[in-house]
Amino acid sequence: MKLAVHLLCLALAATPMAAAEDGEYAPLDRPGPELSVPTADLEASLECHGDPSSGPRAVLLSPGTSVTPKENFSWNWQNVFTDEGRYWCAVWMPYNTFGDIQVAGEYHVHAIRTMYEHTGEPIAILGHSQGGMNPRWALRFWPDVRPLVSDVIGMAPSNHGTTMLMHCIEGVTTCPPAVWQQTTGSNFMEALNSLAETFAGISYTNIYTALDAVVQPTKSSGLTTGDGEISNIAVQEFCPLDPYEHLLMGTVSPAVHALVMDALLHDGPAKIDRADSSACTRLSMPGVDPTSLDSYTTPLLALPTSLSTVLPFVNAAGAPMVDAEPALRCYVHARGCATAVSTAPTSRSSASSISRSLIPDSR
Repeated sequence: MKLAVHLLCLALAATPMAAAEDGEYAPLDRPGPELSVPTADLEASLECHGDPSSGPRAVLLSPGTSVTPKENFSWNWQNVFTDEGRYWCAVWMPYNTFGDIQVAGEYHVHAIRTMYEHTGEPIAILGHSQGGMNPRWALRFWPDVRPLVSDVIGMAPSNHGTTMLMHCIEGVTTCPPAVWQQTTGSNFMEALNSLAETFAGISYTNIYTALDAVVQPTKSSGLTTGDGEISNIAVQEFCPLDPYEHLLMGTVSPAVHALVMDALLHDGPAKIDRADSSACTRLSMPGVDPTSLDSYTTPLLALPTSLSTVLPFVNAAGAPMVDAEPALRCYVHARGCATAVSTAPTSRSSASSISRSLIPDSR
């Protein structure tokens, strides 16, 4: 009997449910569900480099919507961390991070646990755009991973969604799951930021730009609630003439690099008065070689898929196109999964239950 109940709970944990009608979400300390993504997919998604037993604090790189870690980080941040002798891993998400972000959360849970097992120390997470936001789903609904993380650093993170995705109109247009979920006021965003946005023992650095045309309003990148240490920094507060917009914030900006390194090299989040202000006189961050063809051709690979973010009906990453936001999983709700109603409505597509990773065989 106990086994049957346990199996029923695991099945329900992976079952989509409608948005919380009563506005109640899971308690902050309730253990997270078993992961629904096959273990082989989770293991294949993690690309690591360096010696986990030595060097500075390990970093997990989390890519933005429409890109792979190669396009986002291989020509900049990976070079920086490799030169430092810092152990780093990058997580490859299904469908270029266009899939259900609830599934992306499971990839982060696995990556955090695996990196901690290899290093024996809390890790830092560095993410660009969605990649600065979606690790927080793992921290919100899997409390066991919170002690395994020291820092969450977001470069133009979409922590509260954006008003710039209004082309997704329920029942009228189709968009990838992650685009629906990053719309301001989505059920996903309400759940992500429910009860507490940050957690004790973790430092949160959120760097945004006044020139961001993707995440609007720009200050929505910041976090305010919870017990974590928080720095919300407009890059122009650090470098008043910084010219970089959303895409270049996580790939090129020397000011962002200076603030990220300040967070990584010190306890707590980044501080403007402590970061290296000489970055304001440079055109690009270390790790970017302006003479290398890769610095130009690699990011260009993302142009076709990036159109799926801003245009309805367009899909260049193989992600499901759905006409509504994926339903919230049962573990998100205060009532949990054991008491889930079997007739609860499901998502209008299979996007919310995607578990197979479309990760290239060679990277």
